[in-house]
Amino acid sequence: MSLRVLNPNAEVLNKSAALHMNINAAKGLQDVLKSNLGPKGTIKMLVGGAGDIKLTKDGNTLLKEMQIQNPTAIMIARTAVAQDDISGDGTTSTVIFIGELMKQSERYIDEGMHPRVLVDGFEIAKRATIQFLEKFKTHVVMGKEPDKEILKMVARTTLRTKLYEALADQLTDVVVNSVLCVRKPDEPIDLFMVEIMHMRHKFDVDTRLVEGIVLDHGSRHPDMKRRAENCYILTCNVSLEYEKSEINAGFFYSNAEQREAMIVAERRAVDERVKKIIELKNKVCAGTDNNFVVINQKGIDPPSLHLLQQAGIIALRRAKRRNMERLVLACGGEAVNSVDDLTPDCLGWAGLIYEHVLGEDKYTFVENVKNPHSCTILIKGPNDHTIAQIKDAVRDGLRAVKNTIEDEAVVLGAGAFEVAARQYLINEVKKTVQGRAQLGVEAFADALLVVPKTLAENSGLDTQDVIICLTGEHDRGNIVGLNHQTGDPMDPQMDGIFDNYSVKRQIINSGPVIASQLLLVDEVIRAGRNMRKPT
Repeated sequence: MSLRVLNPNAEVLNKSAALHMNINAAKGLQDVLKSNLGPKGTIKMLVGGAGDIKLTKDGNTLLKEMQIQNPTAIMIARTAVAQDDISGDGTTSTVIFIGELMKQSERYIDEGMHPRVLVDGFEIAKRATIQFLEKFKTHVVMGKEPDKEILKMVARTTLRTKLYEALADQLTDVVVNSVLCVRKPDEPIDLFMVEIMHMRHKFDVDTRLVEGIVLDHGSRHPDMKRRAENCYILTCNVSLEYEKSEINAGFFYSNAEQREAMIVAERRAVDERVKKIIELKNKVCAGTDNNFVVINQKGIDPPSLHLLQQAGIIALRRAKRRNMERLVLACGGEAVNSVDDLTPDCLGWAGLIYEHVLGEDKYTFVENVKNPHSCTILIKGPNDHTIAQIKDAVRDGLRAVKNTIEDEAVVLGAGAFEVAARQYLINEVKKTVQGRAQLGVEAFADALLVVPKTLAENSGLDTQDVIICLTGEHDRGNIVGLNHQTGDPMDPQMDGIFDNYSVKRQIINSGPVIASQLLLVDEVIRAGRNMRKPT
């Protein structure tokens, strides 16, 4: 009321209305994303203002692209997007977990319980669940040569939730091999060194890993070779085009000879740079059938291209800066910024370089490199929707493999962890908690079951049956997950279904924090300075 006196234009939602607005927003967002979870999840179609269509199953893409109006839902969506930024997966799980926490809380609040008591219970349950996760996780020793099978299982679990099974299984090898290619001992893994290139061409199952680099442009001279084997590669950032002088100067000449001499003098600086490159080529390729390729970050003008072509050199200009870094890692050698001190040590090596023309686009493949620390995932698909879906899935798969290598641990998937954590909270933690906070622990434990429940629902199974079967098995001491084909309990370890430890930890950490903040809101006031209604 006092606010009304200060600002008659303010909109105020009081206690129960504010709380129910928050709870309904969380439940609404949960209902939207619920059907996406798991390998049997459905696909959403987003239609933009201009009528452009996006088909996706990725929670992160959905939350970023959807226009969400409700402020509470925006807050939950931001948490989920932050989850994706930190650990690369788990957006859908975060949203449905927050929604379920709110749904469970609503039961108790409607019976007159104070939200603060529930929040205290959430905090106790969160700490206990994280301690349980530490005991529950499976350690994986990475060392110099990581266990490829475990990495494949983690990648397969992630990819199957985004793509159909046959394609996911094929991409598993691609994703694992690409991360192991860029991994260097005792250094953090830099996923930017995995180039993701797409070609609208053939079918999605033609997606493959190129141990080398694919550049999205070709040589600019019509007479240069389109295919070359045993190539020395000079990666450089040198301007090989005529540049105007920085100062405004006027030149006066009285006859044609003076004009010709002036043109020669203008070109001399550029031509000398080109000649130094040609000298290096002659030095390293003399007497052999090896080829020489120049990949330049800056421009190469037509006269320079002509000189290089006559010397039998393939030249590509205006390569992207990030590709320069990748080229050096893939082919060896070093990137040079000046042609003054060129030595054979600056050169990289590739067994095969060829150009692929697709419509009006040209692609240059640099393959058969000796010891690559950079590679390219070449995504193919008949249309943009397929390519976008594979791209999102591959990004998540790369992050999943990277997380496993860095965590040196995995967690059993298929809902096994959630059911085990719930049994632990109900059977052990709840007994140690005094007073009404027990109900908060119980609400948290029941909310954890949302993952196996949703997996069962999306697979067309009876959720009650599934949960009773799973909890029964866990009570007998068997750690089981849900077989989404049959609805029976199964051992995730035998079927190779593993989740990322860091993703699970992040979900358990961030979910209750947001739910607690939303439950403690008792008034929503729309009266900020820039929100006032015009008077």
